[in-house]
Amino acid sequence: MTSDQRFGLQRHVRLTQPLALDGGAVLPAVEIAYETYGALNADASNAILICHALTMDQHVASKHPITGKPGWWEQMVGSGRPIDTDRYFVICANVLGSCMGSSGPASIDPATGAPYAMAFPVITIRDMVRAQAMLLDHLGIARLMAVVGGSMGGMQALSWPATYPERVASAVVIASTARHSAQNIAFHEVGRQAVMADPNWRGGAYYGHTPPTAGLAVARMAAHITYLSEAGLTEKFGRKLQERDTKTFGFDADFQVESYLRHQGISFTDRFDANAYLYITRAMDYFDLAEEHGGRLADAFKGNATRFCLISFDTDWLYPTAESRSIVHALNAAGAAASFVELKSPFGHDAFLLDVPEMNRVIDGFLRAVETPSPLKGRGL
Repeated sequence: MTSDQRFGLQRHVRLTQPLALDGGAVLPAVEIAYETYGALNADASNAILICHALTMDQHVASKHPITGKPGWWEQMVGSGRPIDTDRYFVICANVLGSCMGSSGPASIDPATGAPYAMAFPVITIRDMVRAQAMLLDHLGIARLMAVVGGSMGGMQALSWPATYPERVASAVVIASTARHSAQNIAFHEVGRQAVMADPNWRGGAYYGHTPPTAGLAVARMAAHITYLSEAGLTEKFGRKLQERDTKTFGFDADFQVESYLRHQGISFTDRFDANAYLYITRAMDYFDLAEEHGGRLADAFKGNATRFCLISFDTDWLYPTAESRSIVHALNAAGAAASFVELKSPFGHDAFLLDVPEMNRVIDGFLRAVETPSPLKGRGL
């Protein structure tokens, strides 16, 4: 293991052991960008891994270096927050295949000296989890007190105890699923086709050239609609028009909701890589935890001592409550300890990213119940 560079809480490590991927390829080394908060206690029993969603990154509770915006889950992670950095050692790593410092399509291929682009091997959610396990080995953490994630992060949080049952004491899975439906895959394919239809995509070889920002912006707009609810959009925008001196018909952003979506798309291109979007959405589409364990979801958790907490939202139509219930049924069939709650929110799938007091109380209570008493002060990695 080499090249461990530390800049406050922002860290980067190059792990030189090879990583065998589900698709059959092998990465000779893995770069992982990550952040940590709090201190690891003396027996390394207070570590919590936060797994991020598709368009998020390792900057879970610190200012984003590109956008300057606050961390994407600051209401959840921090001193006195539900994931309390005074009590827990919190790790959040940029996933394999992403573009914020971890190995992905924009990384340099040692065989050519140029960015991998579309030569980067296909990855899966389980490959992301294996890379995270390598990071924990590097940090000297044999067992997690908890793994926590929402949306794609919830997929990782489910995959962790299924892949490494002995390494996870508890898992919090929020607004997620055990496999992608045909509708989920269809929405992602629309986004991927928007990226690949952009003439600047160049078959993925756009590094050093103008990137396919128009296609990526459209992909983000289409995906963002699935993160919201009809009630939330109606309450916030309805059919309100932009304020203008004169009313003209045409294809400018006449409606406020149009302007909102265009802003979401354009701002996204400032911080994300188009090829990474293709790879990560494909990894989500491939995810089917039951298929990985013989076709029966309960077998993924058979004999598992991990404690599970599942949370869904009543207006989430991307990963509706029925998806969480099917996971709970599988956990019950496997004899695993599981608790489940559906929360009310008008904000759809994105509710897990917002300050929802009921969710905060559920997560705080669950973590306190599974916490192993141990000295709070220790070594900060």
